[in-house]
Amino acid sequence: MPTSESDRQVLRIAMPNKGALSESAAEMMREAGYRGRRESKELVVIDHELSVELFYLRPRDIAIYVGQGTLDVGITGRDLLLDSGAPAAEIMQLGFGASTFRYAARPGSVSSEEQINGKRVATSFPGLVAADLARRGLDASVVRLDGAVETAVTLGVADVIADVVETGTTLRNAGLAVFGEPILTSEAVLIRPEDHDQHPAVEVLVRRLHGVLTARRYVMMDYDIRVELVERACQLTPGLESPTVSPLHDKGYVAVRSMVPRAQTNAVMDELYEIGARAILVTEIAACRL
Repeated sequence: MPTSESDRQVLRIAMPNKGALSESAAEMMREAGYRGRRESKELVVIDHELSVELFYLRPRDIAIYVGQGTLDVGITGRDLLLDSGAPAAEIMQLGFGASTFRYAARPGSVSSEEQINGKRVATSFPGLVAADLARRGLDASVVRLDGAVETAVTLGVADVIADVVETGTTLRNAGLAVFGEPILTSEAVLIRPEDHDQHPAVEVLVRRLHGVLTARRYVMMDYDIRVELVERACQLTPGLESPTVSPLHDKGYVAVRSMVPRAQTNAVMDELYEIGARAILVTEIAACRL
């Protein structure tokens, strides 16, 4: 896909077209102000207003396209990026799609990574597993499977599997148990080519995505409090830089506005109420720039 000088003005973004990352990636881009596809059959969406083109690809292929410089940035899993071996680099973590990649085997058959030596390891991530085995100095046969990895031991294809583990229920149902330390902790990441100049619009994209992450982590809290208590209140709600304090018609009170971590919302409200704050209101943050 050759690019002309005029094409380079358009930011080309690789998006996962299906799978666990697809919906969350699409939602994040919508919250960041970019157009999305209206139906799953759309492969390309052009946002003329922002000079952006979104290409919907298999998540496993995204790192390859980005690494080659065919596309400027992409959203994929860290596990898929590392497994691909593509010359692409992680720009930022996106806060969704968390998973843990681990070894598993029949209980009692293998209990440590060193015991993998000389055995067969089935996985859908052969590049990732081969790199981990090499790092540990282990000699094992890697069996590549495209799916249903947990059945490989029962069917006699492998002695050990390496796969994404969430609750572990699927492994237990297959008569397997994890062992050793996690091979990798993964999540969705934004990536760019290692060997190409960064597109100038990537900085704007990153700033917008950081804004989405911040808006998801924080809420805006407003409350009224007596002037002599404002310092104590601001210790509870310091904000990102400093809270906004505004005088009220009643000279004995001020209004305070501050960003508060979403997870601490109710605890902070309780503490504020205890020291005398009233009219405590919490509102969602749709977007922000820091």
